[in-house]
Amino acid sequence: MRKEILRQAKERLLRMHYESGVGHIGGNLSCLDLVMCLHHEALSAHDAFVLSKGHAAGALYIALWSLGRLSEADLGTFHREGTKLPGHPPATGIPGIHFATGSLGHGLSLSAGMALGKRLRGEPGQVYCLLSDGEWNSGSTWEALIFIAHHRLDNLVLIVDLNGLQGFGTTREVADLGSLAEKLRGFGLAVAEIDGHDPEAIRAAFSSRTPGPRAIVARTRKGCGVSFMENKVEWHYLPMTEAQYRQALAEVRDA
Repeated sequence: MRKEILRQAKERLLRMHYESGVGHIGGNLSCLDLVMCLHHEALSAHDAFVLSKGHAAGALYIALWSLGRLSEADLGTFHREGTKLPGHPPATGIPGIHFATGSLGHGLSLSAGMALGKRLRGEPGQVYCLLSDGEWNSGSTWEALIFIAHHRLDNLVLIVDLNGLQGFGTTREVADLGSLAEKLRGFGLAVAEIDGHDPEAIRAAFSSRTPGPRAIVARTRKGCGVSFMENKVEWHYLPMTEAQYRQALAEVRDA
């Protein structure tokens, strides 16, 4: 994944959120490198992607735009009246988006069902599911994990955006789970722990093939690349002022 492509994607994400006056920028920036690398270097025509952390829809839209699957005109309608690009992924209207997500805790169950369905029909391809770390507070996520481990769904890859922050504080303050990677290993998953902003590490994790279901636990930074946003819980919500947008854009361009 070329650095220039990632820079352009980050610039366009900032502009899209600024022009629409929409927040959730921090969580989009924490997973943008993962989503871009996945779409440019890992997903095949037989694969499926589920964005369980639906509030990062902007990162997904930018990845699709970077591949020519969404237009500049489409991005200009983000979060506006009549758009096909709402603040969370829509159920219909965009090829490759299979479910409306954003009510956290459901994406992994949906992904597990897709993976089992592929197995039963003898279809090729992997199912990739991107979750937030805060999403592991949901009991339904753990129920899905039990199902995945029991059925040994080796065509399913979990990707955890481990930025350490959620809506009401740090994940340790809200509900400390300790090492999520170790807990996933306890369910029999092969787990890779990586820097979620290192394209080479991301590429290696996506290309790895091991028996059984896999998980990639990616250490990330909320608001990555923008100094005043990094590791700040308020950027789970806030939109940017014009001055903040100009500063963020300058920092991304100079990185």
